[in-house]
Amino acid sequence: MKKSILSKKIAALLKRFSLYLYLIIFISCRQQPLQKEMPIDNPAYDKAFEYLENGHADSSFYYFNAAKQVFLEQGDSLFVAKCLINMSITQHEKADYFGAQETALQAIPFLNENKTEHHAFLSMNYNALGMATDDIKDYPRAISFYEQAIKYSNDPQNTLVYRNNLAFSLLNNKKLEEAQQIYTDIIQGTHKSPAEYARVLSNLSRVKWLKDPTYSAINEMIIALKIREKERDMWGQNSSLSHITDYYEKRNLDSALIFAKRRYVMAKKIASPDDQIRALKKLIKLSPSDSTKYYFEIYNALNDSVQKTRLAAKNQFTMIRYEVEKNKADNLSLQRDNADKAYNISRQRMYTAGISIFSAVVIIGGIFWYKRRKERLQLEAQNRIKENQLNISIKIHDVVANGLYRVMTEIENRENIDRDGIIDRLEMMYEKSRDISYETEEAKSEQQDDHSQIAELLKSFVTENRKVIIAGNDAEQWARIHFDIKEQITCILQELMVNMRKHSQATNVIIRFDWDADLLRIYYSDNGVGMSESQVDGNGLRSIGNRIERLNGSITFINQEEKGVKIEVSIPVF
Repeated sequence: MKKSILSKKIAALLKRFSLYLYLIIFISCRQQPLQKEMPIDNPAYDKAFEYLENGHADSSFYYFNAAKQVFLEQGDSLFVAKCLINMSITQHEKADYFGAQETALQAIPFLNENKTEHHAFLSMNYNALGMATDDIKDYPRAISFYEQAIKYSNDPQNTLVYRNNLAFSLLNNKKLEEAQQIYTDIIQGTHKSPAEYARVLSNLSRVKWLKDPTYSAINEMIIALKIREKERDMWGQNSSLSHITDYYEKRNLDSALIFAKRRYVMAKKIASPDDQIRALKKLIKLSPSDSTKYYFEIYNALNDSVQKTRLAAKNQFTMIRYEVEKNKADNLSLQRDNADKAYNISRQRMYTAGISIFSAVVIIGGIFWYKRRKERLQLEAQNRIKENQLNISIKIHDVVANGLYRVMTEIENRENIDRDGIIDRLEMMYEKSRDISYETEEAKSEQQDDHSQIAELLKSFVTENRKVIIAGNDAEQWARIHFDIKEQITCILQELMVNMRKHSQATNVIIRFDWDADLLRIYYSDNGVGMSESQVDGNGLRSIGNRIERLNGSITFINQEEKGVKIEVSIPVF
């Protein structure tokens, strides 16, 4: 008699489970908890179903978890799996997708694929895994789980649902041909169920349209919508309205907006926060500007509420498991008290031996750590010395070498030489070379007329046979730039001009400054002989590249042999 009742309950369970997916967007389905087959000698199991029927998901989850512990102690692996499947479904409905996935995975070892009576629950569990994995957008793994669900399914209606889910994951994974094939096969067996036929027809028309954007899918989508309206399938209507909105979004914005509004109204009727949020996103995108703010405010408030609710649910499930595990640990601790008293002496010896070994390991490890630390500190000190030497070398190159070269250029190319100015600059270079790493704030404050200094620097390379044209040298723009950046830019310009004079044989040089909101672009061009590969890799241009990199800028070379050089430098300055 018991077996007969159990068989009937399992049959009822499988029939109810065929409704698995009627509430998810696009495929319009949801997963139902497993039904209780018959009275079980496990009070927690009874209470779990009692709370489940009354809509108290948190309490139901708690008692399923507690019942699972009892079944574990009884060695009833099938009922352990049933508890875990119900817990996974509850977590999925509360949008705890990672938690649902973890719980469903825990159920697999308790189900034996070699036992026929376990196959129905294996297929349900793999379908639950597929749904949770689908919702975290891991479509390849979800496809694998749905294939397992189909493999173990022994009910044609459930298999139909699982294949539909598989097709949906294939669609999301951009495998449109495979998805279309499954929907085409499924639709042949759905004519007896108008709601099922409408669901598959809507999905099939959507796949055809995604494969071929020119395909006119709207007629089939409208047919599916009318069937769902006739069947009063509000979740199905929500899905159809979503498909039609997407279709019209690329073709007719007015129609898309109309169906988006209808979808939002339907989402509120079915009390689905997720669908309301998706509908509001579409309305924000499609609505006129005077309506966008209204929908955006609703969207923000609803989204914040949903996130808080889901976070609370996830934390609650974690705390429930923690409390159950803690109670279990406390009970086990009480049972072990007597045995622990006899074990204390040997344990103390083990602790002593362990502490001795640990101490030896710590001492040996400490020695090795000290040696490694010492080596690391020595290496860091050497690297600091090398870095300091490099900085000094760069400063000597910038301040002394390029400065002297510039003075030499002016002496060589100008008939009327400002003798006092030259002496002052040589004296300044002398002072800087005495203590190359020391720069006072007074020295920085002396640099006032930056655009004039830049102009003077560039014009110092003018000769009888060489013109230097400057554009965009704006005093107001230079005044906004930090001193350190200006100093680096000055060195870059000086290096470019020195390199030009040494190698280019140019007669015309153009320097243009373009100022954006937060970016300075320097365009350099000359009509010289270009640069050889060795010159491109030389110290001067490499120094320019290093400076620009430190300023988070970029440099582009256009080297045209016998036609000159073009260089573009971009530097963030504000």
